[in-house]
Order: sequence, then C-alpha cells, then structure tokens
Amino acid sequence: MEQNLLIYNTLTRSKVLFEPIHAPNVGMYVCGPTVYGDPHLGHARPAITFDILFRYLKHLGYKVRYVRNITDVGHLEHDADEGDDKIEKKARLEQLEPMEIAQYYTNRYHDAMKALNVLPPSIEPHATGHIIEQEQLVKEIIDNGYAYESNGSVYFDIEKYNKDHKYGILSHRNLDDVINNSRELDGVGEKHNQVDFALWKKAQPEHIMRWPSPWSDGFPGWHCECTAMGRKYLGKQFDIHGGGMDLIFPHHECEIAQAVASQGEPMVKYWMHNNMITINGQKMGKSLGNFITLEQFFTGNHELLKQAFSPMAIRFFILSAHYRGTVDFSNDALVASEKGLERLMNGLNDLDRITPTDKCDDETMKVVKELRQKCYDAMNDDLATPLVISHLFEACSTVNKLLDHKATICQDCLDELKQVMRLFAFDILGLRDEKADNNEDREEAYGKVVDMVLSLRAKARANKDWVTCDQIRDALKDAGFEVKDTKDGCVWKLNV
Repeated sequence: MEQNLLIYNTLTRSKVLFEPIHAPNVGMYVCGPTVYGDPHLGHARPAITFDILFRYLKHLGYKVRYVRNITDVGHLEHDADEGDDKIEKKARLEQLEPMEIAQYYTNRYHDAMKALNVLPPSIEPHATGHIIEQEQLVKEIIDNGYAYESNGSVYFDIEKYNKDHKYGILSHRNLDDVINNSRELDGVGEKHNQVDFALWKKAQPEHIMRWPSPWSDGFPGWHCECTAMGRKYLGKQFDIHGGGMDLIFPHHECEIAQAVASQGEPMVKYWMHNNMITINGQKMGKSLGNFITLEQFFTGNHELLKQAFSPMAIRFFILSAHYRGTVDFSNDALVASEKGLERLMNGLNDLDRITPTDKCDDETMKVVKELRQKCYDAMNDDLATPLVISHLFEACSTVNKLLDHKATICQDCLDELKQVMRLFAFDILGLRDEKADNNEDREEAYGKVVDMVLSLRAKARANKDWVTCDQIRDALKDAGFEVKDTKDGCVWKLNV
C-alpha cells in the first residue's frame, strides 16, 4: 500500500510531500544531547519524535540511515561563544576527567532512551571523535573567504556570507540591522561583528580539552560538529535534519551557513523541528534550572511530582500532542496519559478474549475496514500521532462492545483488527505493554493460580473423582502447563 507522507519543512514553513533524494534510501540527522547532566523530559521529546519518524519511514519500506550525535566538546555556556565548555565546567566541579563526565551521562542517556523504547540510531558519532573532519570544514570555509582567524580563534564572517548568500533563511531573521548595529557596540573583542560565530576556539591555558590545529591548540565551535558529521555519514546532500525548535537559531542557521560556505550549496532538503516541553509556560531546560529528569519521573522523586510515572506513560504523554505543538507539564496531564495508556493496553489485550462469529455486524465491519487507512492518513499528515491514538481508542470501544456481546465480528475482521491495532500501537508508536514485560510478576501470578487449581485437583483425587482430576490436568495441558503426579505430590512446569 503506497503512502504519500507530508511533513512540515521549517525551511519553507509549509507541509510538503516527502520525496527522498535517493529513494529508497533516506538520510536523517538529528541533534543529540550535550552530555553533562541527566536526561530530562525536554530530551525525551525530540528522541521520541524522531523515533516515530524513523519507525514510520522504515515501515513504509525506506532504508533509513539515522545519525544522532553526542556533543561531548565545544558547547559553551552562551551562544555568543562565551563562558566555559559545559562538559569541562562539570568536570571541574566534580573533579573528574571531562571524558569521564561525558561517558557517564551518555550511559545515563542510553538507559533512559531504552526505557522509553526509543530505537538506537544507525550511527551515533561523538564530536570528540571527529576533530579532523571539523578542522577540514573550517579550512574549507576559510579558503572560500567566509571565515577569518583572530588571535588563534577562527570566526565565521556573517557580513561577507550575507552579501553572497542569505543568512537567516531558516529562522527568517533579517540580520542587516544587527550587523550594522554591532559595529557601534563595544566589547566585540576578537570578532569583526557581534553576530560572527566561532568555528574554532583557542584554548586558554587552564582549558583541559584541546587539540592541535593550524590556528592554535583549541577546540571546535559547537555548530561545526553536526555539519562535519552529517556530511561524513550522509553525504553532501541528505534528506532530513531534525531537532528541537530552540535549535533553529542559532545552531541550525549556522549549520546551513557552514554547509553553503564550505561546499557551495545547502546540505539538507527537509528541516524538521519539535516544539518545547514547558513548565508553567516556560521552556524546560538545564540552563533555566526548571527541569525534571527522566529518572525522577520514573521514581516520583521530585517536589513537583505527586507520583511516579512509568516510561510508557511518559511516551504516551508526548505522543498525545502533535510534535509541533507545545506540551505543558502537569501532574493531571500525566495522570490522564497514564489512564489513556492503560485503556489502550487493555483494549489490545482484550483482543485475545474475543470469540469470532460467522459474520460481522455492519458497524463493526465499517470500523475495521476503515481503521488501517485512517491511521495511515493521520501518520501521513505530518505524523499526527494524537489522531492515531484517537482512532485506536475508537477501536478499543469496538473491542468492548464485542466482549459485551453487543457486536459481532468474523475471523477475518478480527485478524485485521488485531494486526492494525498492534502495528500502530507497538511497531509505529513504539508503545509497550509494561505489565506484560514484567515477567517476574507474571510468573508469580501464574504460579499462584496453577497451585490453586492443583489444590482443587488434589481434593478431587482424595475424593477419587478421577473425571474431574483428569479434566483439570488436560485443561492445564491445553494451556501449556505440564502436570506430573509423583510420590511426593504433584509438580508442574510451563512449556513455552
């Protein structure tokens, strides 16, 4: 079944038909975390958003190379190339090696992503592992006349670039006035203009993370890594670049400028951005100090949380809003998501309790026949996951009617209903039945039930009620339980 996927391209401010450059191959790059602290809800949203896109593109038959980076050097505290490297600052505070900090929080990020059922990317490059590629990028930009060296640092010349091309095409900012006004400002320092950004920073004597370069011992600017690594693994042109909306300016704007300045043409066809998670209307982020880590959500250990919320409740909460809309945190919203997830999982589990009949009633047949394409239409409309969830809820209502014998369904339609609901809930939305995942609790519950049944069988044996005794044994066998009578009593095991 061929599907026409529309996605919102930030570059054009419009929904456009997704047409890969080299179909069926798709190249996708998404900005990953700067690893100097525990992942929080703001990190979960882009990870889940682009996990959905990754899953859906693969489902549609595309061969997707998904690159998501780890920023472990160069991300300074302020966008104006000022302050400490965030990782090095954390290392000094905790008296650890910077790479020790980066590795620790990378591991923590991976653990959180696994809990959220986010698929790992095809490639996860680290900025520190691609210093040579970043230096090469800087050399190309200098050679093409769009960068200058100043006291061992290298800066991108926005004014020169803006004359030949256009800086601001992604964020739709007009920087002409900013460039002119910056000349009147004091404190420009090494830069020609206030808006110029660093491609390479000379390391101060106390700076631990440093590499040799033609300009100085130093480190690459934050914006360089994604351009260099995107080009290395996806080529000079690739399909999708994603990230949070807060990265549109300056990070992604600078990436576009770097690509054009180094190779003469843009690198990315479609720019996609998820909106923010907010708390009381303010963006959630480490720099603002108003974030709740994912581990705190999972344990409930935070003053703003009234209870713990499972990873799948968090995933469902994020998917319940469109990725381009804001999501404001509240306990009530998370409780509602928890209940919605439980309703969906109950509906999926109840599918196995339905007994089909010879034919469907008209309403059931209509729901089943339309469900698959309704869910596809929602996904094709810029990944409208809330609408997919609403269609699955409609299907759950049908399941309840079938269980209450207020509707009928044939075997073929029941098979279709099971396939579609499980496809979109599990494979595409990436949800998981956490209760079913808890094997220890399931085994304990199984054991108690089987022991209770076998105690009834033992009473039947004591009363020499051999018919009931054999019926219980055979029923357990049909359910997958092997029962053996020994001189020490009855023993059982589950054959699965």
